[in-house]
Amino acid sequence: MIELLIKREMNLKNELLSGLTVALALVPEAVAFAFVAGVDPSVGLWAAFFVGFITSLIGGRPGMISGATGAMAVAMTAFVVLYGLEYLFAAVILSGIIQILCGVCKVGKYVRLLPHSVMLGFVNGLAIVIGLAQFGQLKANHQVTFNDHSHSFEIVGQWMTGGMMLVTISLIALTMAIIYLLPKLTKAVPGTLVAIVAVTLLVQFTPLQSVTVQNSVDQMDVLSMEKVAKTRLFESEKPDLIYSEVNDRGHEIAGKTIAVTKTVSERQAGHFAIPSIPFSWESFAVIFGLAATLAAIGLIESLMTLTLIDELTETRGSSNRECIAQGLANMVSGFFGSMGGCAMIGQSMINIRSGGRNRLSGITAALCLFAFIMIPPLWKCIGMIPVPALIGVMFIVVIATFEWTSLRLWNKIPKSDMFVIVMVSAITVAFDLAIAVAAGVVISALVFAWNKSHQIEATIEEGADEKLYELSGPLFFGAVTTFKEIFTPTEDPETVTIEFKNTRVYDHSALEAINGVCARYRDLGKTVVLKSLSDDCLRMLNKAEPIMEVNIDNQDCHTAI
Repeated sequence: MIELLIKREMNLKNELLSGLTVALALVPEAVAFAFVAGVDPSVGLWAAFFVGFITSLIGGRPGMISGATGAMAVAMTAFVVLYGLEYLFAAVILSGIIQILCGVCKVGKYVRLLPHSVMLGFVNGLAIVIGLAQFGQLKANHQVTFNDHSHSFEIVGQWMTGGMMLVTISLIALTMAIIYLLPKLTKAVPGTLVAIVAVTLLVQFTPLQSVTVQNSVDQMDVLSMEKVAKTRLFESEKPDLIYSEVNDRGHEIAGKTIAVTKTVSERQAGHFAIPSIPFSWESFAVIFGLAATLAAIGLIESLMTLTLIDELTETRGSSNRECIAQGLANMVSGFFGSMGGCAMIGQSMINIRSGGRNRLSGITAALCLFAFIMIPPLWKCIGMIPVPALIGVMFIVVIATFEWTSLRLWNKIPKSDMFVIVMVSAITVAFDLAIAVAAGVVISALVFAWNKSHQIEATIEEGADEKLYELSGPLFFGAVTTFKEIFTPTEDPETVTIEFKNTRVYDHSALEAINGVCARYRDLGKTVVLKSLSDDCLRMLNKAEPIMEVNIDNQDCHTAI
């Protein structure tokens, strides 16, 4: 960490070499994230190029690397299975539009208001979700089955057994060992890339048998087409079936052999096309939920990464400009048949460590990645990568992503903060990242409001004909009840003064509380004078004048604390 804080001048050599290093590390991770999302590797690689190039060129944080990410990939998995790629691309485009609107409306600056406990919960939950997604890759013999509860078809596999499971676990362990140990020997080449190449060569030139990326993609494509064909057949017959026959017919169709052949899709990654989905409110309703989720996840992760790099480099990026750049990048990605993305914490750290602090490093990484995609021999090699190697890469990502220090905080931070960390992590696993962050912010805000609500208090000075209440603490909706309990109108003298020099009025609830207290005294024929209100409090009271009846004496006005 100390090493990262050292300021470095612009160095062309460092920028170019750092970009090349990042590009080499991006290839296996982009393929792995595409695999998590259940799409072809080209969809992830093109996303890494488009998002990386555009954000590096016009983004708000020079030196930050963006591409296809696990956070967005895990949100896409079920959607791709249910609706297919064209709807995914449309959702990515819509998410980009939402992100651009956030940038134009200057929403980006509000990420700095996210509590640290929410960030920890977000990161930990993300790591857990990515990790759990990998266990699904340990299944084989996938087939289309019928779900009695949802009355829909699903692709289900069985856990590997015997020698196949042993080989898979061994290859995963070997991949992780290489990634972990190689940097201790040399940092000239990325450990991730070396691990992928080593395990691929081992499988190709030894008797070891393992499912490759191409095998898995081909199998899933065929199963997806079979699922679609059986769903169409079932839906065509369903209206003529009585309820008791629905499940039996569903299982019967699931067991039927329906011949499907994989065809070359008209929509190929890297080629411009408008997503071929019906232009209707129904289609919009289908994609909007995923689009909003992807937009929120992408902005949160990107702006969190931006804040981290700001701290490490002792510079300041533009969060709103980054929102616009991320949105434009995702729009372009969707139109060119790729899965979109956002900032990558791990790759950004690699870039910073390697000396990349300017736009040139990110642009170099994207252009090198483009060259890798366009070289046919390398493209063919990507399909030869064993699936266990990608699982190993993702497990390393999980270990690096999870904030292990948070496990030691349970007795060192307030219980409410620890509760937020656990709750955000749990909601992330149960639902999705965007809902988890929103819930964490709400919980943190409520805890803060509850704690502050007890800080309003008063020093009371009582004379023969006058009583002074000198308030201290914030007066807002959470403190209204305590504020009202301070006063005793029936016992007080004819004149009561409320001193506000040590307090501040924050919202309409506070105004109503003041008005209510004054009304109680007025009903008893007593006079209340408000003193030492700050300028902003006076502006609020003046705006509320038609609905308030109070006496203000602000000759000795002091700014409220």
